[in-house]
Amino acid sequence: MKNTLFFFLLASFSFSCIQTDTSTEEETPLTEAEMKVLASEIAKEVIITDGHIDVPYRLRHFYNEGEPMPDVSKRTEDGEFDFVRAREGGLDAPFMSIYIPARYQKTGGAKELADSLINSVIDITKSFPDKFALANTPSEVEKNFEEGKISLPMGMENGAPIGDNLDNVNYFHERGIRYVTLTHSKDNLICDSSYDTTRTWNGLSDFGKQVVQRMNEVGVMIDVSHISDSTFYQVMELSTAPVVASHSSCRKFTPGFERNMSDEMIKLLGEKEGVIQINFGSSFLDGEVVTLNKATNSTLDSLLASKKLTRADAAATTIIEAYTQEHPKQYSTVEKVADHIDHVVGLAGVDHVGIGSDYDGVGDSLPTGLKDVSNYPNLIYELLKRGYSREDIEKICYKNVWRVWNEVANTASL
Repeated sequence: MKNTLFFFLLASFSFSCIQTDTSTEEETPLTEAEMKVLASEIAKEVIITDGHIDVPYRLRHFYNEGEPMPDVSKRTEDGEFDFVRAREGGLDAPFMSIYIPARYQKTGGAKELADSLINSVIDITKSFPDKFALANTPSEVEKNFEEGKISLPMGMENGAPIGDNLDNVNYFHERGIRYVTLTHSKDNLICDSSYDTTRTWNGLSDFGKQVVQRMNEVGVMIDVSHISDSTFYQVMELSTAPVVASHSSCRKFTPGFERNMSDEMIKLLGEKEGVIQINFGSSFLDGEVVTLNKATNSTLDSLLASKKLTRADAAATTIIEAYTQEHPKQYSTVEKVADHIDHVVGLAGVDHVGIGSDYDGVGDSLPTGLKDVSNYPNLIYELLKRGYSREDIEKICYKNVWRVWNEVANTASL
């Protein structure tokens, strides 16, 4: 339940934003401390969904089926997600990424890996039923939220497990997959990847077009993260339901980085009632940070080469440590994440942006202020500072994604 302090702060904040012709008293804005308290309260009271967290694949390194599940119900030293930190940050519905590396497209075993990772998510809910629960619909998330449980909806990153069989779309929907990222780092049987220069299909393959149609029919959200620009525009032309970009950011801040979305793409996504969920990785947020880190790494490599060393050499350790201490790695910031949200709002409106952190998936590149799932209040605080209302924040935290998720389910015909 909302506590008294929250009501007081929210009322104060709302009052300070009201403009009247008759008021003669000077408005009193919230102090920084009061706004931080308000941000924390909103994080606890509002459902927060995150479009992409790579917990299943991270746990794969520590867990085999039939062995005890790593205890993510407790605070852990590794990774960015566990129950304790999620509770601290107000995270309620992290989409568990069923991530299939592109190499499985050549070696085989993509479907088997997907099933294994899905099983690992199910095992989390079975191991800690008082803390975690599966969720296949927004209403199921809301029920779990009322019961104090964190929901674990699932999205599949890379459509490779579909193989060349359309019926696998139905199969994975039955297993709980609620979005599919059409490809990952390489072109697959469905479409071209933003990271691949081969351009096998110049967009969607003929089979990929059938996959888009079947996903619409079954009620699986189409995720346009990772796909090439030509694939994106073809998806937008073919899909009869809105789509999501589960973990992408704005190309404006990272010129030339096709993995992010251009202004034109974001505008079209908005026109088609979709949502872009902002990725927190520094390389997704700030091209200048990427340039600085590349220059730092290049200088270090040159220094080592001048001494006939590589980073793998034991004799290089002391040199590397001294250099990195003097030239630390640069990171983006929570403010930059808010800049991306601002940019989407300016292009498409506040109804078309959400959160897709990529926690546990972007390695050592998370921005200051958003290092793990306990930090969502820092982003809410930044949005409050910029004048976003509680209603706006609710849309960003979950309502925009709920709209798409429900629409995709409601328009399904199978």
